[in-house]
Amino acid sequence: MDRRLAAVEQLERRVGHVFADRSLLDRALTHASVGDGAKKTADNEVLEFIGDRVLGLLTAEALALRYPKAKEGELAPRLNALVSRETCARVARRAELGPALRLSASSSKVGGRETDSILAGGCEALMAALYHDGGLETARRVFLDLWSEEFDRSPERPRDPKTSLQEWAQGKGKPLPTYAVKDRSGPDHAPVFTVEVMVAGVDPAFAKGRSRQEAEKAAAKALLEREGAS
Repeated sequence: MDRRLAAVEQLERRVGHVFADRSLLDRALTHASVGDGAKKTADNEVLEFIGDRVLGLLTAEALALRYPKAKEGELAPRLNALVSRETCARVARRAELGPALRLSASSSKVGGRETDSILAGGCEALMAALYHDGGLETARRVFLDLWSEEFDRSPERPRDPKTSLQEWAQGKGKPLPTYAVKDRSGPDHAPVFTVEVMVAGVDPAFAKGRSRQEAEKAAAKALLEREGAS
C-alpha cells in the first residue's frame, strides 16, 4: 500500500472517525503547494480558515466549562495559547498527521511535513473536515481527545508577548512599542500580514501572521527573544 495512504488510514484510526466523504479528507490533507503552478488542485486553505473558527468555538466552550468563574480577560489568553500555531503543530505531531499530508515534491523534500505552519494548517483543516463530515459533536470529541494534553500544560495565565514587550520597554525607560503593517498578501479568505515592531534604540523585528494581531504578537515575541528578554 502507498505509504501516504497507509498514514491516512492510521490518522482516521487515531481520531476515531471514518470519513463518509473521502474527497473532503483528501482536500483537508492537501497543501497549497501541490501542483507547483501546474493544474490547480483543490487544497486545504479554505478548510484551514473554517477550522480556525471551529477550534475557536470548541476551545472557548471547553474553557468556559473548565473555569466557570473566570472572567473574559482570564480566558482570552488561555484560548490564544490553545489555538496558536505552535499548539496546533504539536497536536498534529502527536496525531501523526505529517505523513498523511499531500505536499509538492519540493515542499516534501525540504521537510515540509515537519514545518509548524504546514502542520498547524493541516490540523485546522482536519478539524473543519471532521466538522463537515461528522458534525459538531464529532469535532468536539476529537478536539477534547487531541487537545487534552494541551489543557493540562496550559499555564494559568499565559503571558501576552505584547504585554511583556511593553513592560520590558518601560523597565528600560523607553517609550511604548509601536507596530506597523509592512505588507499584506494572500487571498482575502486567508491573508498573511507582515508586521514591524519598533522600540526606541533597538533594531526593529518583523513577523508574519494570519491576522494583524497574530503578526504583532509574533513580532513582539521575536524582539523579546532576540534581546534575551523572553
